[in-house]
Amino acid sequence: GLGESAAIMQAVNCAVRRDGKYIGENTDGKGFLQSLKETVDPAGKNMVMFGAGGAARAIGVETALAGLASLTVVNRSEERGRELTAMLNERTPVEAEFVMWQGDFVVPPSTDIVVNATSIGLFPDVDARMALDLSSLQPAMVVADVIVNPPSTHLIRDAAQRGCQVIDGIGMLVNQGVIGVKYWTGIDVDPAVMRAKIEEIFQVA
Repeated sequence: GLGESAAIMQAVNCAVRRDGKYIGENTDGKGFLQSLKETVDPAGKNMVMFGAGGAARAIGVETALAGLASLTVVNRSEERGRELTAMLNERTPVEAEFVMWQGDFVVPPSTDIVVNATSIGLFPDVDARMALDLSSLQPAMVVADVIVNPPSTHLIRDAAQRGCQVIDGIGMLVNQGVIGVKYWTGIDVDPAVMRAKIEEIFQVA
């Protein structure tokens, strides 16, 4: 069988034995959502998300199911962007729209949450920058990046300098681990221990 969000996004990254059955689940979006909720509840909020790949698909579905009001998918590939937007509109309560990513994207002032769900800035291309008008980032916005290596991407640093609340990719990774352990063992583990070890590995100051 499939969990609710896995059935919607048609993507599974783990199997959980429940009542004699194997249920496919996806912890990507759930890990992100938990990390996001530690800063802001997406219910009733407006979100801009860059990317339309696997991570974006999972994040879009989970935030939509959590009550997100509107989601703007910004992507360079029109086909993938429109496919994701159509799926969200058809299978979740969110109001989704697609915008072609051409030039430096200007984040609308009504945006509450900005998410980078692309690989821009991922090691070894750590100097890569997103085509984004940084002046459109407002202090009231929460800016999240899914990239873990390095945890402090250009987007995270630039957004922090603009006064935004920022969420690095470690939170998503840690919470995926917490959720996976819970699925498989029924045990609640301490995310702070996981985060501390990851920060040690990446030498986070």
